[in-house]
Parts: sequence; C-alpha cells; structure tokens
Amino acid sequence: MAVPATDPYPPVGRTLVLPGVYAPQHDTRLLAAALRRHGVGQGHELLDIGTGSGAVALYAAALGARVTAVDIARRAVLTARLNALLTGRPLTVRRCDPTAPGARLPTRYDVVVSNPPYVPAPAAHPPRSGAARAWDAGWDGRAVVDRICAAAPRLLRPTGLLLMVHSALCGTDRTLDLLHRSGMRAAVDDRAAIPFGPVLGSRLPWLRARGLLSEGAEREELVVIRAVPEDSGLHV
Repeated sequence: MAVPATDPYPPVGRTLVLPGVYAPQHDTRLLAAALRRHGVGQGHELLDIGTGSGAVALYAAALGARVTAVDIARRAVLTARLNALLTGRPLTVRRCDPTAPGARLPTRYDVVVSNPPYVPAPAAHPPRSGAARAWDAGWDGRAVVDRICAAAPRLLRPTGLLLMVHSALCGTDRTLDLLHRSGMRAAVDDRAAIPFGPVLGSRLPWLRARGLLSEGAEREELVVIRAVPEDSGLHV
C-alpha cells in the first residue's frame, strides 16, 4: 500500500506473512522511522528481538546495518528467513530468546530494537502457541517488555541504543522506570494515536473495567522508547 507523501513513517516493504505470524502494522512503521531518525545504518550491528515477519530487520538491513533477527516462534523464524531470501537482504535469523535468564549471544550490539507482544490480556500468562502469542502479554501486557528492560544492558555495547515500541496501555512510565533501574537512561522518542484494532476492540469493556482505558477513549497510543546505557555519555 502506498504511503502518502505527508506520512512521516516509512513503508517497510512488501513481506510474506505466514498464518500465525504478526503482520507489519502501525507499530512496525513507528520502529522503522526511529531507525531512520537515529541514523542506523552502515557500521552498525543490530539485534531485532521478536522479529515476526522480519520487516523491521529487513528495513535495518536496507539502511546498511548488519542484522541478527531472533524470535521464539518457529513459524516467525521461517517467515523472516523466507523474506530475507525474497528481498535479497543479508539477514541472520535465529530461533532464541536473548532475554531469557542466562541467555548469551556471541556479541553485543550497537542497536537493539523490538516490537514485542504488549497487549494486556485476561489470561495471566502469555499463550505458548497460536497467533495470539505475537501480541498477548499477560494481565498487564508486560510479560516480554519487562524482560527486555532487564536484558538491554547486557545486550548493548557501551554506546549502544535501545529502541522499543509498545502500547501506552501497558505503562509507559513503568518502562522508563525499569530501564532506569537497569542502568539505562530512557525517554519517549515518538508517539502515535491509532484506531483500535480487532484485538483491542474486542477487549474494550475489560480494559475499561480495569481502568486501563477511559470510557470515551477512541484510540490507542503507541510509544517508541529510546534508551542508552547510563555511563555512555549519550543523551536521550
């Protein structure tokens, strides 16, 4: 689909999306715009956590970054690999969870990006399979976001950059606070208000009953969080 000239967010290219894999949406383009805004490209090693279709990883590769894309879902890994082949972009795709306790990757990265599952759900724990695994993130929507906040310092190089997108419904201030406690300096880098999608639309009464959404709210706010190591000397 063509993006209007007045749209500040870039298209992320056509990608194959297998059933059960998260398709590129508003949050994908917000994250891609953040990569471009912060000059990610040649000379940067980048890690994409929860790559899904690989759309953001492929966009980073198109900018010139050396990209490793990871996901815990086999179908997502297959999709990202297929899209790398179809686009001819150099992409390393692995099935792993670098946020798991004790997880170790062979290197640290200049940039870590993530569009993790972040939708609050009635179930206390995220699903272990199925399409909802790509968006449902427990009672407060933070099952994966919190792990990324904790893992970011050991995944990044001393002057590295974390860019993560999620819904304000799961707590923007909570993310900033956790990153600070992890030894990072963090701020909101971008915001966008979007119409409710099918998942949130089906949960409006539950979200309002929990106080996560006001009665008159008609849109969801997405935020891009930017963070750097506390001792990096970089500003946020």
